[in-house]
Amino acid sequence: MTKNNTQEYYNTIDQMGRDIIVPRYPKRIVSLVPSQTELLYELGLTDEVVGQTIFCIHPLEQHGVKPRIGGTKKLSFEKIAALKPDLIIGNKEENEQGQIEELMKHYPVWMSDIKTLEDACEMIVAVGSVVGKNKEAIELKSKIVFGFESLPKIHPASCLYFIWRKPWMVAGHDTFIADMLNRIGLANLANTFDGRYPILTHDDIRKLSPQYILLSSEPYPFADKHIKELESICPNSKIVLVNGEMFSWYGSRLVDSIDFFKNTTFRKG
Repeated sequence: MTKNNTQEYYNTIDQMGRDIIVPRYPKRIVSLVPSQTELLYELGLTDEVVGQTIFCIHPLEQHGVKPRIGGTKKLSFEKIAALKPDLIIGNKEENEQGQIEELMKHYPVWMSDIKTLEDACEMIVAVGSVVGKNKEAIELKSKIVFGFESLPKIHPASCLYFIWRKPWMVAGHDTFIADMLNRIGLANLANTFDGRYPILTHDDIRKLSPQYILLSSEPYPFADKHIKELESICPNSKIVLVNGEMFSWYGSRLVDSIDFFKNTTFRKG
C-alpha cells in the first residue's frame, strides 16, 4: 500500500472488522457508494472528495463536476490511480469483493457493512472520525436517531418491496430495506424466503397477497405501467410507487427519509 510520507497515519477498524491504516486527515477521498458520497459532502468534505461513481447523484452540483470512477461494481482502476487517493470508502454489499481486494493492495480502503439503522448510525460516526469530522457526524447521528424514535408507525400491515422486474425480485430478510419497513410498521412477507433478495413467481406473489406492494424507483425504474401489471396478479393489494432512496440510502439522506415516512401517501391508507 502506497503512503504519502508527509501524511500522518493511524490504525482503525472498519465495519467488516478489518484493522486498517488510514491517514489522520485525508485530503484525497474516493467514494464508491452513492449514499456515503452524499454523507461526505454533508460533513463538509467538498474539496476532499476527488472521485465518485456514476451513481453518486447527490448533491447534483457535485455529480456534474467530480471525476467519475465507474459504477459501484465496475470500477476503473486506471481512473482511481490517476486521482491518487489517500482514502477510499466502500461498502460490502454495493461493491464487488474482488475489486475491493485489488484496491486494498494499493490504498487505505475503509469498508461499511450495513443492514440496520443502528449499523448506518455507527457508520456515520465512524466515517466522521476517519475524515476528521467527529462533531458534525455525531450531530447528524443524533438528528437521525431522534427522528426515527419520534416517527409514528402506521397500523401494522403486510407488504412486499419490489426492487426488480423480469424476474420479480424483492427485498428480503437481513437487508437495510427490511429494517426500514419494520420501523414504519410494515411486515415484510419476503422475510420467510431464502436469500436477502429472493425472486418470486406470479404464484408466490398471488399467494402472499400483501396489503401493500411498494415499487421502488431503484435499482429498477418502476413506473405506472407496472402498477397495472401487478394489479392483474394481486388485485386486492394497494400498489404504490415509492422513492427508493428513502428506503435504501443509509447516509445523510436518512434525514429526508424521516419526513418522507411521516408524509408519504401509503401511510394514510
